[in-house]
Amino acid sequence: MDIDAVTGILREAASTAIVPRFRALADGDVSEKSPGEVVTVADREAEELISVRLRGLVDAPVVGEEAASADPGLVRALVEAPVAWLVDPLDGTANFVAGRPEYAVMAALVRHGVTVAAWILRPVSGTVYVAERGSGAWRDGSRVVRKPAPSDVSSLHGVALTRFLSPQDRAHVEASSPLFGSVGPGSRCAGVDYPLLVDGELDFALFHRTLPWDHAPGTLLLAEAGGVPLRPDGSPYAPGDDRVGLLNAVDEACWDTVRALLIPEGVRG
Repeated sequence: MDIDAVTGILREAASTAIVPRFRALADGDVSEKSPGEVVTVADREAEELISVRLRGLVDAPVVGEEAASADPGLVRALVEAPVAWLVDPLDGTANFVAGRPEYAVMAALVRHGVTVAAWILRPVSGTVYVAERGSGAWRDGSRVVRKPAPSDVSSLHGVALTRFLSPQDRAHVEASSPLFGSVGPGSRCAGVDYPLLVDGELDFALFHRTLPWDHAPGTLLLAEAGGVPLRPDGSPYAPGDDRVGLLNAVDEACWDTVRALLIPEGVRG
């Protein structure tokens, strides 16, 4: 796999379809694809460009967020095809529309249901994170290894996206949050929150909805940097798995602590 070639494809998509429209979206460039979910012309153009280029590198199905929104059956390729691409052309679309810089371009390569390579590009800074299963994680070409989290719970900092939780589970998270140093709502962009884990600015991140284009790249990045991305019941995350719930932590001790305090017992499995 030519890691740098994929990075180049994401940079090309960002520079041609996304960055020129940042804070410059025209009337008609934004539409609602589902209640509370927006899509822009930048999402669609970037996904089309990336998909064509990726198939030129490895001729395999491309499961893009926008294509899968139109045809949900495409997601089956992640478990049925021997090789498949995953693409999130503009993660954090709501931020992008609002003119906030917390957005990313992401891709992953999946073999036999397992994520084997991942890319996260932050177009605003130009920073790119890359991971390859069994080979490590990198930020702009430099190896990334995350240090263990503090042992004191009050020194742990994380995010918990509670938007999709039941009222009971949301109340549990809110009641437990003061035990930690901080528990925020996150950036509304997985392509921002996962790099914050490996860069040392966050110690854990709890998600409920785990769409593959949002989480396949970041979970591999975190794992290759030494972190622990697992379902609340302790089972591994796989991009073809449609279950909900995902707890990411920077080491096993942190994962165990956050699971015991932040996740309701009935959700732990």
